[in-house]
Amino acid sequence: MKILFSPAETKKSGGVEREIKRSSFIFPELFDLRKEAIEKYNSYLETSSDEALSKLFGIKESAKFQKYKTNLNKLPLMKVIERYDGVAFDYLAYSSLDESTQRYVDKNVILFSNLFGPLLAGDFGVPEYKLKQGEKIGAFVPEHFYKKHFSSALDDMLQEEPYLDLRAGFYDKFYKPTTSYITLKFIKDGKVVSHWAKAYRGIVLRILAQNNIQSMDEFMKIEIEGLSVKETFRKGIHTEIVYNIRDNC
Repeated sequence: MKILFSPAETKKSGGVEREIKRSSFIFPELFDLRKEAIEKYNSYLETSSDEALSKLFGIKESAKFQKYKTNLNKLPLMKVIERYDGVAFDYLAYSSLDESTQRYVDKNVILFSNLFGPLLAGDFGVPEYKLKQGEKIGAFVPEHFYKKHFSSALDDMLQEEPYLDLRAGFYDKFYKPTTSYITLKFIKDGKVVSHWAKAYRGIVLRILAQNNIQSMDEFMKIEIEGLSVKETFRKGIHTEIVYNIRDNC
């Protein structure tokens, strides 16, 4: 069962000295296209003013973004799921999972990087980069590029098995599902939440992995602490499960 997941603006530092190469990523046949995006980013770092880079990185103070001006090919790499460091990833707590549970995450979670596009959680080839969500790299628009060139490969991967789309809405710009899929919505005191939605996406992913969930039928039988199903909507290929949050995480 595949799970589509958002990245995080914050990333962990460090990693190992390795080359970004074809075998580093899912869809190796599309590596040259992914490399094209990486090189556009590297070129922009070299030729742009600090003012332009401030906008690209989403960081106002020049002193705080100097470290991100390094060519990505010169930076250490880390497994995709270990690189990101935001609310959802805190609640997933990947490093605390046992080996078999981590393997489930590695093989089934597809993350949508703002620069690298769709990645398997277990892919090994991501440096500590900085690219504010929705920012263009000069005239280059990553989400349009990846939607155009990677959607067919994702369709082929996802058409044979159920999948859960836990991404934030922005990432529809990278890939729009074309076969049956499920999303989750989280309600607190009658209102849709954002911060706690990120937390519960991490919690849901952790539960899926710990229980080796392979179908939505299996998923629906599991109780999630602090959540209760309010209602389910179905429209075409899209099913949305709405949860009430009983208690904060």
